[in-house]
Amino acid sequence: MGITEYAVLTVTSLLAIVNPLAAVPSFFAMTPSDTEKNRLRMARVACITCAGVLASFSLAGHAIFRIFGITLPAFQAAGGLVLMLVSLDNLRAKRSGVNDTEEEMREGVEKPDVSITPLAIPMLAGPGAITTATLLASKAKTPLYQLILILAILLVAAAAYGVFYISVKKAGKISPTAMNIVTRVMGLILAATAAQFILDGIKGALAAG
Repeated sequence: MGITEYAVLTVTSLLAIVNPLAAVPSFFAMTPSDTEKNRLRMARVACITCAGVLASFSLAGHAIFRIFGITLPAFQAAGGLVLMLVSLDNLRAKRSGVNDTEEEMREGVEKPDVSITPLAIPMLAGPGAITTATLLASKAKTPLYQLILILAILLVAAAAYGVFYISVKKAGKISPTAMNIVTRVMGLILAATAAQFILDGIKGALAAG
């Protein structure tokens, strides 16, 4: 896989799985009485935390495989299935239960600060996003590819904050229909990525056998 192809795959996959637009309604629901300034602060902290978590897993991916004795093909296949579950919910314009649950939402409403949990983890950097970052790291053939992955994570985190910033500034003016369309498009991209990871896992297992 060439550098340009890898860069495009990395940015689109991470953006599709993090999908900050889908987290906006939950964010507003958890912060009904917060000021604009406080909401922006929490969004900023959440996006920075998201970037840190994903970057950490992308760098530690190979070590995790060795510690738990997991082969790359097995992780690719399992990770692809997780992403496929998320993508199916996105295609129906639903927030996936893989990312956050009703219990976490209720807990978030009661908390004075939702930036770390549940906004950053698991809404933005949930199991699906962590899996994606780790799988993309497994495709990084050289330090340059690893650098591209880290830059992509930072870019996606910045884009996520941009989404929150615009949403907070324009609260109430974002069309639910537009949000659903974007969520479905992201779901389609994510489904294709998930299918590719599953195929890579099957190919790797057959080659090893």
